Amino acid sequence: MRANSKFSIACVVVALGTVSGAALSADLTILTNQGATPGVKELAAGFAKKSGHRVTVVQSEGKDLDRRVAEGTADLITGNPGPIEDLAKSGKVVSNTVTPFVMAGLGLSVRKGLPKPNISTVDAYKAALLNAKSIGYSRGCSGQNTAAGIAELGLTEQLKNKTTLTTEGPVTDYLARGAFDVGIQQTNIMVGVPGSDYVGPLPGNLNKPCGSNVGVLTSSKQGEAAREMIRYMTSPEAGPLLRKTHAEPVNR
Repeated sequence: MRANSKFSIACVVVALGTVSGAALSADLTILTNQGATPGVKELAAGFAKKSGHRVTVVQSEGKDLDRRVAEGTADLITGNPGPIEDLAKSGKVVSNTVTPFVMAGLGLSVRKGLPKPNISTVDAYKAALLNAKSIGYSRGCSGQNTAAGIAELGLTEQLKNKTTLTTEGPVTDYLARGAFDVGIQQTNIMVGVPGSDYVGPLPGNLNKPCGSNVGVLTSSKQGEAAREMIRYMTSPEAGPLLRKTHAEPVNR
């Protein structure tokens, strides 16, 4: 009888421990901007392994992003500083959780099979742009920074008629289907993409990086776990994971 009692008590203790562990494990969803997605996926995997929480990464933009935020089904969101600040001002992101975590520099790729131009110096990059039959870059942060660099080189008007501003998806998608020959965007979303060949980073001060911030959505039901993830995203452990994706952590 005593043995059975001890066995029963042990079972209860194990069961309670299991329930307690399950209760402490959170299911987090993080909505990401295109430029931060590779790094966020690495960070999510590292955080899940360390914390026991489950993290789903969803890249979303435009109307889909607005819908997901309105539905209140996500816990964290990443984006360029301006958009995240706007969400904080509108009460959709908890203001005191907004945190810079990654920077990604600009790089150049060509359509698969085309010769790779020399872009090792500012003069070489300028010549590569002038010699290109067609060029493309985005309308977002990387595109704005690319355009600013082209303006610094005094090439805005010369390149205007052969430049395409992308509207949806990464620049490498356009390269893969032959929309243009030379594409410029953040390096971390260009390296190793099928249908394109990465050439290298833009030279000197023309390599104007784009930063991304992260914040907790006001509608999150997993606020503490979400804050825990932000702490992980800015910890020393985050650096090597972000560098794997050709991006850099923001020093805090």
